[in-house]
Amino acid sequence: MEKIKNLSFEEKQEVQRLLIHYLREERRDEMYNNYQQSRLEEQNGKLSFTSAVSQLKQLIL
Repeated sequence: MEKIKNLSFEEKQEVQRLLIHYLREERRDEMYNNYQQSRLEEQNGKLSFTSAVSQLKQLIL
C-alpha cells in the first residue's frame, strides 16, 4: 500500500485503469464459468424451468 501511496497521480490513475480492466476480465471469466456450469446441469437434467409462481416459490423456499 505504501508503494501505491508514493506513486504520482498519473501512475495511480494507470493502476486504477489496470485494476478496473482486471476486475472486468475476472468477472467475465466468472460469468462464463457459471454459464458453462449451467449448461452442464441443463444437459444432465439437473435444472428445471417453470413460469408458475407457486412452483418458483417452492424452489426458492
